[in-house]
Amino acid sequence: MSGNTFGKLFKITTFGESHGKALGGIIDGCPSGLKLNINSIQEQLNRRKPGQSSIVTSRQESDQVIFLSGIFNDITTGTPIGFIIYNNNQKSKDYEHIKNLYRPSHSDLTYAKKYGIRDYRGGGRSSARETICRVVAGSVAKQLINKIKIISYVSSVGQISVDKSYSDLNFENIEKTPIRCPDIDIAHKMISKIKEIKKNGDSIGGTITCIIKNVPIGLGEPVFDKLHAELAKAMLSINAVKGFEYGSGFFGSTLTGSKHNDLFNKDASTKTNFSGGIQGGISNGMDIYFKIALKPVATIMKTQKTIDINGNIVVMQGKGRHDPCVLPRAIPIVEAMTALVLADYWMFYKLSKFSSIKM
Repeated sequence: MSGNTFGKLFKITTFGESHGKALGGIIDGCPSGLKLNINSIQEQLNRRKPGQSSIVTSRQESDQVIFLSGIFNDITTGTPIGFIIYNNNQKSKDYEHIKNLYRPSHSDLTYAKKYGIRDYRGGGRSSARETICRVVAGSVAKQLINKIKIISYVSSVGQISVDKSYSDLNFENIEKTPIRCPDIDIAHKMISKIKEIKKNGDSIGGTITCIIKNVPIGLGEPVFDKLHAELAKAMLSINAVKGFEYGSGFFGSTLTGSKHNDLFNKDASTKTNFSGGIQGGISNGMDIYFKIALKPVATIMKTQKTIDINGNIVVMQGKGRHDPCVLPRAIPIVEAMTALVLADYWMFYKLSKFSSIKM
């Protein structure tokens, strides 16, 4: 099975299933001599783990990471960093009722048809629990590129959205509510909506906005490896993500060139930032900002019609522990994948000039 490795110089390969014994990964290409804050890595995992509030799944997992190699006295050695996170609260019996059914809009059918075998326990490898490994690797990447600041927040849930520009928001408010929205009034409305949806046995989607500050000029590669293209790939690889736009996005298509062009200041910064901090696929030193859209969780508690493995139309009742809305737990995943992209390109950047690598 391919597709389990992300990155070119700074790489992460992951393994494990939602209801298997453990999940884990190998980080390859991390330079030696990087002093790691292990507690910071665990803090990011705690932001992603289930059971942290009433608006997410009730599954209880400690999500404690154990590093197996590549780190000595909290300092990277330059060798592969191996890690593992054990599953402790699997309830595989919750999925017995769907072992011969395909959940609508889930990966059950596509995995079964592609591989001829299916781990129906929580979706197996297709489960969003796999993203726990990305958070570990992304937390290491964040510490490698520690001058770059990555901030993400929930900007909409269903029809409830933050109308303010990110520059007008207080990011210190993000962690003050379980929805991780910096607009406190809007956050409470979002929470109420999610509780209503959960009570009805349904799910709801929304959007996440990410801002990247202090990015040096020059991150990104021509022609097929443009920075925004790799960010889009990283975001679209996250479970439930259905859309990506950066900078002016689709709104930019409604403007004229004279309105959309970012005019320069004398220091090479720009007066506006419709480009979203990226021009020609390469960072220009301005803030990079993008938005992603996440669909409602496929597994819901409502009765639905579906098909079984023999193609018969049957009625399915959802069971088990599922997020009514994935958005708050997706925040550290978005930041981790962003950090992985930037760390990879930061290493390419260091190799792009002879003056920085000559012996």
